[in-house]
Amino acid sequence: MNRLSRILVELALAEDLGETGDLSSRHFVAASHRSHGRVVSRESCVVSGQDIAHQVCLAIDPALRYEIHLPDGAAAEKGDLVATIHGPTRLVLAAERTVLNFLQRLSGIATVTRTYAAAIAHTRARLLDTRKTTPGWRELEKAAVLHGGGTNHRMGLHDAIMVKDNHLVANSDPVDLAVRLAEVRREHPGILIEFEADRLDQVEVFLRLGGIDRILLDNMTNEQLAHAVALRDEISPGTLLEASGGVNLTTIAGIAETGVDFISVGALTHSVRSVDLGLDLVAADRIGDR
Repeated sequence: MNRLSRILVELALAEDLGETGDLSSRHFVAASHRSHGRVVSRESCVVSGQDIAHQVCLAIDPALRYEIHLPDGAAAEKGDLVATIHGPTRLVLAAERTVLNFLQRLSGIATVTRTYAAAIAHTRARLLDTRKTTPGWRELEKAAVLHGGGTNHRMGLHDAIMVKDNHLVANSDPVDLAVRLAEVRREHPGILIEFEADRLDQVEVFLRLGGIDRILLDNMTNEQLAHAVALRDEISPGTLLEASGGVNLTTIAGIAETGVDFISVGALTHSVRSVDLGLDLVAADRIGDR
């Protein structure tokens, strides 16, 4: 878990526990009481978030033991046991909501991703996420995409070059673009370089430039996408093509069948419903203290 994720755990616990901690448990649960908090799926889903849920428990108190029953990427059916939190009841209840918040959100992303990936499994296309993530949650949400069977696009502005329409407003001259591409290759050898095109004439220009790894085909019809694939096969077979825009579960199969290599879907992370998970508390003396 990276530094941002550790900070996220601290912030999540701070907003829930505040300065005084769990007052309800302090006054109504004996300090000596021990329990097993059973995290159970209330619906079918794909599990994600086990590592950060574990980190939440460790941050509250090392006395809490987090036991994983279904690993990240596993399919859970309604009623399945996902994880168990063992320890003093006060601590289990202090961890409950924050653990569930992380697991529910991330499992929601993994579940939606699995559905999209299944829709294009019969094609060569790979499913990509985007940077349309919850601020601070990007590493976690992109990990959830992997757990659901998707592929990560760039993590941020720092680890790949993506020249989009707003960049091209400032500079679209092919000669100058070629010079800048060569400059990038010298200064950042091995970095992914992608250019965005929203017209077929742009696609042809970019294919002939050389030095571009991937072209993003933005908001093109399936007919245009198929034409772009044909251009790529003729001019620069090694260049990869990514489709984006207007992608949903109704359209994604047809987009994939045009022959593109990647399809990026912002909906994997920007508008996902959290899945329904709950925590059922069982007193330790009822099933044997652990």
